[in-house]
Amino acid sequence: MKRDIPFMIAKILVGLAFVVFGLNFFLKFMPVPPPPSEYAKQFLGVLVASGFLAVVKVLEIVGGLLVLSGRLAPLGLLILGPITVVILLYHVFMDPGNLAMTAVLGALQLFIAWKHKDVFAPFFRVRADQCTFHPTDSVS
Repeated sequence: MKRDIPFMIAKILVGLAFVVFGLNFFLKFMPVPPPPSEYAKQFLGVLVASGFLAVVKVLEIVGGLLVLSGRLAPLGLLILGPITVVILLYHVFMDPGNLAMTAVLGALQLFIAWKHKDVFAPFFRVRADQCTFHPTDSVS
């Protein structure tokens, strides 16, 4: 039981972070700082104007709730993983000042994934009977 406490804390931190920041996009209960550069402003402007960011924020809320649910945490991580990578890349290229927070969030997600490694293991197994490309196939 004591061994599960760090994983429970990580799930709560990750889940709440995505739920709170996802909801903040729609409800605006926390101030959002202005973009740090012109590139970041243009990038975020396009995401907001196109509606793309709204969809991402809904996925953040859903993924965060799934992580918080416990049983569906692996599904939540599958939803949040690509979002975290994009956030990380945004901070690497456009806002390095907030990179640490994103790195911690990503590390916590990897920590949770490790707890559920049995669920993710099949993604990393290569089975010849499931390959769609065979080098012996002729190209027509």
